Amino acid sequence: MIAGAAEACAGQQGGSVVAAGMANPTLLLFDLDGTLLDSAEMILGSQRLAFESLGLPVPSRERGLSIVGLSLAEAFRELVGPDGPIDALADAYKQAFFTLRTQGAQLESLFPGVAPMISALAANERHCLGIATGKSQRGVQAVLGSYGWENLFQVVQTSDDAPSKPHPGMIENACRLTGIPPARTVMIGDSSFDMAMAKAAGAHAIGVAWGFQSVETLRQTGAKEIVTDIEALQLAITRFG
Repeated sequence: MIAGAAEACAGQQGGSVVAAGMANPTLLLFDLDGTLLDSAEMILGSQRLAFESLGLPVPSRERGLSIVGLSLAEAFRELVGPDGPIDALADAYKQAFFTLRTQGAQLESLFPGVAPMISALAANERHCLGIATGKSQRGVQAVLGSYGWENLFQVVQTSDDAPSKPHPGMIENACRLTGIPPARTVMIGDSSFDMAMAKAAGAHAIGVAWGFQSVETLRQTGAKEIVTDIEALQLAITRFG
């Protein structure tokens, strides 16, 4: 475990950060897909296999990436409508994703600069790191294990723990578990769902321009600032506190 916030933030494991003695800490919540993970090909590949298995037309690349960030049920509801085979698609997608991963398909990786940034932020005693994602807890734990991040994120909120983004539940839960208020919380993501969720929760929203949605979309849905590279993101976090 890296010294610093990883030692002070108790999060889900043992009470609030405030109770642990941190002075005016900042909760940094990261989305995964499109923000930390370059997972477009993995997601699109899994979608393709899921739709083909049910004999359905595969969505375009743009359409397929536009729903990344939602829970699976909400994502497929957007893609096929409320009367479509939502549950069957979600099950087929999970199986396809698992198959691609176990076959060793190299379809997802960290964006350049992400690994050292996370290490540096985790070592700062004023930061408490968390994740807020449309993935399942199982999916997140697989990612954390892949990169040796098991002890760096003190709170993990997923589609298993709260309603789908843009509902503010993930942020509200993370604030409650860490004892850090929304006013001291930063949501970092690449989608309109991340920005709208932060706005609804009263948290600060930083949009990243290297993900799956446009800068204009991020701006329109609540981004307080938009960064174009990892260095700019680190500076934005530093300015916040």
